[in-house]
Amino acid sequence: MEEKLKIVEKLDELGVDYIEGGWPASNPKDTEFFKKVKEVSLKNSKIAAFGSTARVNTQLHLDQSLNSILESDVSVAVLFGKSWSLHVEKVLKCSLEDNLEIVYNSIKYLREHGLTVIFDAEHFFDGYLDYPDYALRVLKAAEEAGAETIVLADTNGGNIFTTIMKIVQNVKSQIKTMIGIHTHNDSGLAVANTLAAVEAGARHIQGTINGLGERCGNADLVQILPTLILKMKYNALRTNLPPEEKLKKLRSIATYIAEASSIPLSPYHPYVGEYAFSHKGGVHIDAVMKEKRAYEHIDPSLVGNLTRYVVSDQAGRAAILQEALEMGLKLSKDDPVITKALNEIKNMEAEGYRFDNATGTIRLTILKCLGYDVDKLKVVSWRTVVERGPTDRIEAIVTFQLNGDIVHGVGNGVGPVHALDLAIRNALLRRLPQLENVKLVNYKVSVVDAANGTGAAVRVFIEFTDGMRDWACTAYSRNILEASLKALIDGYTYKLLTYHLGK
Repeated sequence: MEEKLKIVEKLDELGVDYIEGGWPASNPKDTEFFKKVKEVSLKNSKIAAFGSTARVNTQLHLDQSLNSILESDVSVAVLFGKSWSLHVEKVLKCSLEDNLEIVYNSIKYLREHGLTVIFDAEHFFDGYLDYPDYALRVLKAAEEAGAETIVLADTNGGNIFTTIMKIVQNVKSQIKTMIGIHTHNDSGLAVANTLAAVEAGARHIQGTINGLGERCGNADLVQILPTLILKMKYNALRTNLPPEEKLKKLRSIATYIAEASSIPLSPYHPYVGEYAFSHKGGVHIDAVMKEKRAYEHIDPSLVGNLTRYVVSDQAGRAAILQEALEMGLKLSKDDPVITKALNEIKNMEAEGYRFDNATGTIRLTILKCLGYDVDKLKVVSWRTVVERGPTDRIEAIVTFQLNGDIVHGVGNGVGPVHALDLAIRNALLRRLPQLENVKLVNYKVSVVDAANGTGAAVRVFIEFTDGMRDWACTAYSRNILEASLKALIDGYTYKLLTYHLGK
């Protein structure tokens, strides 16, 4: 519930017109949501309740779906009804004329109770292709009943953009009410179909953040909004589109909803993904450092993202130099340190390392080649114990040599890696309080073939934050705990060294 309310706040900040909060007739959580959301102060958005037209042979004042919308006490209803004759006859099992009456009466009922009604014509495009006259009669019934917007839905997600465009154009010539578009992504065309519908005259778009939704998902607003505003320039024509400035919130909203839904945001996600403006090839990096437009279709800051340079055996000097500049180190492309660091990274990759987005490890390598002591946190010994029995115990003990002293740390965690992290913190924080704010935010492990042919090995990738900056370290070993310990130590070492650099 709290996450749903937080999402409402974020969507309101983005500037969407309507937030479809749920179907109050379907479950108690949605019913409770409509009560709680009244406590949220909204500046831009209206809360809408979702529901279906009345059930066949049910009196309107007794229909659960319609009356649950009224009970939710919203000003806007999104009501879906059948527009495909196949669904009317095979699913609803009523006559085509009866369905027209149900659509008309359901909308009229909500309108008489003071609600604005957005009518979703379910399966409209399939219905139109199968029986165009009837599909249009459904729309006209909705229009006559007082629907403010009539939304054409590609519910099965199977149509292509040329079909969508032609049908929307035809509907626009016969329906005076505002036309909307609702597409699913079953053919991978939800975004393209939505934009085609807009070009054909649709002026109401239904979608979700990150394209979440039934089956293959809905149209992705994260892709649609910047395309409409930055590329198609519709914000100059439609003042109710979010202003360009609002798009800077897009990545933070996308990542929050990914976390809340437990559906990770793909690093390849257009506009907001971690790799969306990430450059790996040496030719690309060199060009982007001279002129970003050479390999970036927009300024990533416009959608809250940023340019990333991925260091790899393809990347060359430009990527190493950029990482040095990010730390405030003034080096030239021809500096011997750049060559030395690049060679070391290539050698590590030959062993089995992979440096994609491992900024902490890359920068530690550069600092090492500059003569910095990257072994400040030198591990003398370590061990982990995982004991299952009447009393479970997962414990790690790490011993450091720190400024000539021997320092011990003990940690008890939910797993051996967690215990190692707690042991490291237990040993270090008393002497190095500047590491207090360092937190682990992500841990990944990949099983890979050992480079020397001795069997399977692992590559660990750990992301850190101190609340202000993020970095990641990677390590490679045939022992998962050894690789994890190395990446953990490197993560804390990076913070320690850059703290003294003022970065």
